[in-house]
Formats: sequence, C-alpha cells, structure tokens
Amino acid sequence: MKNLLLLHGALGHSDLFSSYLKELSPYFTIHTPMFSGHGTTGLPDGGISIEKYVQELAEYIEEENLEDVYFFGHSMGGYVALCYALQHPEKVNSVMTLGTKFDWTEEQTAKESKMLNPDVILDKVPKYAEQLELQHGAKWRQLLPAIADMMISLGKNPPLNESSFSGIDVPVQIMIGDKDNMVTLDESIKAYRNIPNAKLAVLPDTKHTMDKVRSKLLTDLMKDFWNLPYYYL
Repeated sequence: MKNLLLLHGALGHSDLFSSYLKELSPYFTIHTPMFSGHGTTGLPDGGISIEKYVQELAEYIEEENLEDVYFFGHSMGGYVALCYALQHPEKVNSVMTLGTKFDWTEEQTAKESKMLNPDVILDKVPKYAEQLELQHGAKWRQLLPAIADMMISLGKNPPLNESSFSGIDVPVQIMIGDKDNMVTLDESIKAYRNIPNAKLAVLPDTKHTMDKVRSKLLTDLMKDFWNLPYYYL
C-alpha cells in the first residue's frame, strides 16, 4: 500500500491527525512521526532547527525503508516536507502543505519569537499552557524557547526561497486557510508560483491551527489532489 506521512507543526502533536486516520487508511499506510522535543521525545542536545528535522525525517524514511512517499505537512511540517523533497526527490511522490509560512525575515522572527515566552503564556493564555503541558509534558517550557531559536535561524537563513523553490521537482499543493492569522495569502501564492509543478487551494472559514480545520474539507482536497477513489465508510 502507498505510504503517507502526516507531519505536525511546531508545538503540534501527531494526535491532531487522529480524526483523519479512518478516512485515509483505505488508501495509505499512515505514518505520524514526531519531531524531537515534541510529545514524549526529548529535546536534542544541539537544539532545534529545520535542518535537524529534515535529517530526522530522512532517518525515519530510511529506517522504515519507504519509497514513493506521499506527504501532508501542517505549518512547520509542510516546510520540512518541502525541504526533504528538495534534497531527496527520488523518495517523494508529492507534497501537500497547509498553513506553512514561507516569508521569514530577521525583523519578523525577532518580534514573533518574543511571544514564545513560557511565563507570558502561563499568565495570558493559561488554557494554551495547559494544552502544551498535556501534549509535551513539563518540558514545554524548554520547547518554546527552542522553537523561538529555530524561528530566528529561519529569519537569518531560510532554506526555502525563490531560488530553491524552482528546484522542487515533485507535485505540490500549497494550502492556506482564509482566516489564517500567521500566514499570508501573498506568501502562499508566491511559493505556489515559484514551485514548477504546484497547485494552490484556499480553505474557506479556516484558521491556522490544525484542530480548527474541518477534516472532511481537508480529506476531500487530499482525495482530489491525489486522485483517490471515494470509499464510503
């Protein structure tokens, strides 16, 4: 059976894909690897970076002996999937991304990274802090600044840009919610136009976080992009 990798975003968790497993399992063997620092995995000694996560993804695919892999990546997961496709096109069938940010600048990341302060989140959005602790344990306090450092690194030297987009030689569908307050439609369109074999989809009434996405809408888009037959379960 075909292999589908579902990749979570920064501060996300593979459990967010649980509502998609029943719909997608008739078509794929589904893999939901967890990036280091998330869930029960430990934070890497050398810190978090996109390059580190691309390496982890490559190691997972190698260990599982996967070929012709289908990818869906939410937010950072989509960025990692595209970086992997750029480096290992022979392993990739296609990539779908949702809510993936492409426009990284030093000024912007310096500002946004300051928001990833555990004490501020505990004080201002305690429910989110509780969710982070449920998903990642007590280390969520260390995970936030590690993600902030990754963002700053992205702002200084983003691996995906106009030049590298042109080297992505697999079918891609860039998707964004029309109510996404973290990613702009303009940057999504720019990526779509610079990737040679890309499509674009805008999801109506859809915010950034994975738990706010309507699963039927997303699975229908997956079935359309991957030309999957419809099974009624």
